[in-house]
Amino acid sequence: MSADPGSIRADGHQALPNLAVKDASADPHIITAAARTGTDIELRIHTSIAPFDVAAEQWFPAATGFDVAAEQWFPAATGFAVTVIVHTVDAQTSAPRYLPPAEAAEWARAIFSTVDNAHGYFLGAVDPDTGSHRRGQLAYRLYLDTDRQAIPVPRQVVTCPHYQLSAIDGRAEITIPTTA
Repeated sequence: MSADPGSIRADGHQALPNLAVKDASADPHIITAAARTGTDIELRIHTSIAPFDVAAEQWFPAATGFDVAAEQWFPAATGFAVTVIVHTVDAQTSAPRYLPPAEAAEWARAIFSTVDNAHGYFLGAVDPDTGSHRRGQLAYRLYLDTDRQAIPVPRQVVTCPHYQLSAIDGRAEITIPTTA
């Protein structure tokens, strides 16, 4: 079924978290919405913010097959990892259900757009902290510096592959209205 971009809505009491706010709560933010692209499927969208502070890390490109004689460093980084996990479940039984990832990605992009709509990473059907497979969920991440500006993923915090959202989805951005 073709999705109508204007039909994704968060109820007024379920507004998107504003990641640009310096004192945004570290408490998880939860939105529940009916899926536009599936019958009797519900999306449970969990957003959490966790601080990180990682030291610089030495990298030896020659050990990975690169022809570089000198060592290199991943810079130290401090900031916040914003994680969006979208659970797709049966609306009646809460059992995991399959839903193509496009709609989940739209929600992640909408949440990330409160600070930057050009960055963000798709992690897949995994637990973002361990990289282990999780049926019925899709995970996304955005990394922010201490000024709440989007930054590239610090290599030191990667526990599973990160795919840039912009690289896996070349179509135009879809705006998700947050009020009825």
